[in-house]
Amino acid sequence: MTRILVTGAGGFIGHHLVNRLVSEGHWVRGVDIKLPEFEATTASEFQVLDLRRRDNCLEATRGIETVYNLAADMGGIGFITENHAMISTNNVLINAHMLEASHINGVQRYFYSSSACIYPQGAQLDADVTPLKESDAYPADPEEGYGWEKLYSEKLCEYYSNDYGLETRVARFHNVYGLLGTYDGGREKAPAALCRKIALAKDGDEIEIWGDGLQTRSFMFIDDCLEGIIRLTASDHREPLNLGSDELISINGLFDLITEV
Repeated sequence: MTRILVTGAGGFIGHHLVNRLVSEGHWVRGVDIKLPEFEATTASEFQVLDLRRRDNCLEATRGIETVYNLAADMGGIGFITENHAMISTNNVLINAHMLEASHINGVQRYFYSSSACIYPQGAQLDADVTPLKESDAYPADPEEGYGWEKLYSEKLCEYYSNDYGLETRVARFHNVYGLLGTYDGGREKAPAALCRKIALAKDGDEIEIWGDGLQTRSFMFIDDCLEGIIRLTASDHREPLNLGSDELISINGLFDLITEV
């Protein structure tokens, strides 16, 4: 039986990943600075730890064979654009300490959750956005704060793989949505924010949409995200890989879809 660590297990994707891995018969240790908000964890063991601390990362990875590092200080675009220093500092500390602790404790495989925010900002401004290839990451001009720290952590994974032989895998997530995700407080993503606004609106109310509504994005359902994470981690693919849908929808189109439902 593989002993697995899922960090960020109190968050949206991490909580679902724990459920999936446990259902497949794995022993799973969940770690987060908080417990899951909307449902009890199914983890074999759950530790409430602040992974910005090196000693906590060493404790979390002890006796572990595979790490899925999903821990991150993050949120919707409004949150990440207003908290560059806090997000960058917290996430660089988490990712650097988690890689070092995994190396020290002999972890065999290490998955890191990156983001489409690492891509040059200019490539994502037009409403008629072109699909992003992994090679488009360079020359680098990522989203300030969150995008830069994600890109730097990708490089850290590469360095630990090259220098120490740690088998690292990196997926660049593209807008994951689904059940049990946060829907208010500023950390929610676009689908949840729109669902909340529409659900709370009364007849005749106006709903605020950021931008002109013509910007297009792709959205990936949580079950598809989990499948991609698990397949990539088990694969021999060592370069960062996009994980998302190739189907684009405008924000106005997403609004129309939610109101129809």
